[in-house]
Amino acid sequence: MFKGDVPRLSTIRTHQRVSEVGWFADLCGGDTDRLGKLDPSRCSNYEHCRDIVLTADSLGYKNILLPTSYMLGQEVLPFAAAIASQIQQISLLTAIRTGEIHPPMLARHLSTLDHLLHGRLTVNIINSELPGLVEDAEYRYQRCKEVIQILQQAWTQEKINLQGEIYDFSLPSYPVKPYQQHGGPLLYFGGISPGSRDVCAQYCDVFLMWPDTEEGLFESMQDLSNRAAAYGRSIDFGLRIHVIVRETEEEARFWAKTLISELDAARGVQLKSRTQDSRSVGVLKQDALRTVADEDDYIEGNLWMGIGRARSGCGGALVGNPSQILERLHRYLDMGIRAFIFSGYPLIEESHYFAKLVLPHLPNVRLAELQERLPTVQPVTPLTTGEL
Repeated sequence: MFKGDVPRLSTIRTHQRVSEVGWFADLCGGDTDRLGKLDPSRCSNYEHCRDIVLTADSLGYKNILLPTSYMLGQEVLPFAAAIASQIQQISLLTAIRTGEIHPPMLARHLSTLDHLLHGRLTVNIINSELPGLVEDAEYRYQRCKEVIQILQQAWTQEKINLQGEIYDFSLPSYPVKPYQQHGGPLLYFGGISPGSRDVCAQYCDVFLMWPDTEEGLFESMQDLSNRAAAYGRSIDFGLRIHVIVRETEEEARFWAKTLISELDAARGVQLKSRTQDSRSVGVLKQDALRTVADEDDYIEGNLWMGIGRARSGCGGALVGNPSQILERLHRYLDMGIRAFIFSGYPLIEESHYFAKLVLPHLPNVRLAELQERLPTVQPVTPLTTGEL
């Protein structure tokens, strides 16, 4: 941890000291009150996933991440469409693996969903291998870039006109105009390999990071900021992290121990290996952080890496009382982080704890509104009242 004040990132898109506070819906299975234990009462069926989203909506979270994976649970776009008419104010951060859907139709799927949500759609771009395939990394980066270009052309230009290495399209874009203006839905992106970082710097709006030391987070932010500047752009930064907050630090740390009290090492490895990203650069970095933690898996005070023993992806949590959690979050805000995607086990119960003890004390906004993506009146497009 930096001693004293943290350094501040000078080149950032959102200069206001605000945060978009989001939550997480486990569409892919794993919601439980004991890591490593299947919980039939919290399986990833439609009803439970719906209840997670509706709870987060009612508690005032501004965004919620809907992940994608080729495993049990709900797939993102059908689920998002099913829930769209039931939510009141929350945005849906839909995870999209580029290459799975024909790009012009992906633009149409997302634009339709954006209209169903009246502009409350955000998109998490995923650049992993397609299920069942082993793909060259450079090919994946190129495919990802071209899919994003097609989406952005579809949302901002009169024609989709791309002659790329993978896709070659010349199509009118009128059938895919989104509800949001001035660029369409914000694109969030995560990935720490150089190729992934370059995709984000060149095309995306928010770089999502996983738990790391403050020095590690700031180093990544500086690198992405410099890469974006080389393309004449600026981006925002977000953090995907678990949280355990209780009235006292002792209570919070007790729950952290309880979460892994029934987990054995073999079961943890089995759970992690079932996901597509279990050997990605980002996951390996999470594992490496745990090797320098203390015997209880803590690094930097209240940053706990024990969750990474049982799940791939985001492997760390902030654990503590409200003052401790807020102090850390305000340090992140000072660094330049502008979006948070929190979660906890179990998801519904932990969303209540955080909403009661921490959320009211954060400057909670919607980044799309700050960046004037949401129109003041319903836009006229072929998906609303526009002529074909």
